[in-house]
Amino acid sequence: MNLPSSLFSSIVSVGSKLSSSSSSNSSNKMTNTSNASDVSSGGGSVNPKKNQFRGLLFKYGPKSIQVAFKTGDFKQQVIFLGGLTDGFLATEYLEPLSVALEKEKWSLVQFLLSSSYTGYGTSSLKQDAMELDQLISYLINKEDSEGVVLVGHSTGCQVIVHYMSTNAACSRAVRAAILQAPVSDREYRATLPETASMIDLASTMIGEGRGMDLMPREADPEAPMTAYRYHSLCAYMGDDDMFSSDHSDDQLRTRLGHMSSTPCQVIFSMADEYVPEYADKKALVERLCRALGGAEKVEIEWGNHSLSNRVEEAVKVIVNFIKTEGPKGWDDPWS
Repeated sequence: MNLPSSLFSSIVSVGSKLSSSSSSNSSNKMTNTSNASDVSSGGGSVNPKKNQFRGLLFKYGPKSIQVAFKTGDFKQQVIFLGGLTDGFLATEYLEPLSVALEKEKWSLVQFLLSSSYTGYGTSSLKQDAMELDQLISYLINKEDSEGVVLVGHSTGCQVIVHYMSTNAACSRAVRAAILQAPVSDREYRATLPETASMIDLASTMIGEGRGMDLMPREADPEAPMTAYRYHSLCAYMGDDDMFSSDHSDDQLRTRLGHMSSTPCQVIFSMADEYVPEYADKKALVERLCRALGGAEKVEIEWGNHSLSNRVEEAVKVIVNFIKTEGPKGWDDPWS
């Protein structure tokens, strides 16, 4: 498959450094280099570079941004979905996770969506789900995938929940889902002083048929934001409002109950800085797991939102769950 000349001419083996700006959900330096070694000019000694792993960068959809990075060449894939502002290597546990998965003969796939980096404000869960479906379709048709496991971080958890509600053809290839830091964007943004008035403005714009028009810059200084997406993220029972602590059990079941047919793990950081102080984290994660149909609960004591301070623990619990709940063959979505 050829890529636009402005991007890459073909599927390539990644040997260059990938980098990205810091995320509002997790501030991480994102770098990736090849397995080549440095040879010093002085004595000719070999000095292995740090943070090295090799993979493939490929295009999975029609848009120029729709590229993915895969480590490991296996027919079982773990697909990672990041949160708002995220892109490649969004969390610090991804690099060691890729190494651990290779030992278990799994590939790790990170991919860019239209909503990646600063694109989230003009996108939607519906758009994310469509592009995720395109990626899984690519893996089925081009990589002979035997099934995938989805790992969501932050708002990526909402994408997984929405995607599994669509009953898209390729969703049948999803063998399990892991929700890491499934927290409420609405409850966090409610702590910001401008949110209430911006919700009113977004509601007015939507009522006037201007839902796809952009909000004022103060609605979100980091990215352009449509009235629809702002309302989805910030308004009570907006499309993105899935994990809020003030939802009733019935409301949570309405949003999450369809996940009961998919093996699911919830990894909840007990010191998550994006969960408001008034929320009872232990009670919340228990209610979320129950609404998801009995998901496996993992509480990471003192863990922050991106688990940058609990990397080894994050990798361990993810790999152990995947080894238990991973694909054992899957139904052909085209049959």
